[in-house]
Amino acid sequence: MKNLIWLIASCFLLNCAPALAQTGESDEKLAITKTALDYIEGWYAGDAARMERALHPELSKRMISTDPKTGRSQFNHMGAMTLVQRTREGIGKKIPLDRQQKEVIILDRYNNAAVVKIVASDWVDYLEVAKFNGEWKIINVLWELKPKP
Repeated sequence: MKNLIWLIASCFLLNCAPALAQTGESDEKLAITKTALDYIEGWYAGDAARMERALHPELSKRMISTDPKTGRSQFNHMGAMTLVQRTREGIGKKIPLDRQQKEVIILDRYNNAAVVKIVASDWVDYLEVAKFNGEWKIINVLWELKPKP
């Protein structure tokens, strides 16, 4: 009888182990998605506290654009506090609700690093996200404006 109980317990543990591992994985995906949504929804809502919660203080947000007069590339950069301040100014609130796109796609994750794509109303963001002191924070953003219709 002891052998039978041990066998049943072993089978249960072996079958549940992948589910337990998947639960941890899905918890991390949810946490990464929450960080990305704090970022994009915070922007649209003008919620500076929510935006700041998503960002590491050393964040760099960058974009390469083309100067229409010269055709030469330009390097545009802002830090975390500039992004928080622009959020506070309510720039994102000017985008009508029906245009506020916020598609979040986790492209890759390895341990405490992830790359996330956000398709927004007028731009696409590529976020580099890292687990910092137990919380997922956006470290870098490379973004590109969508072409105007």
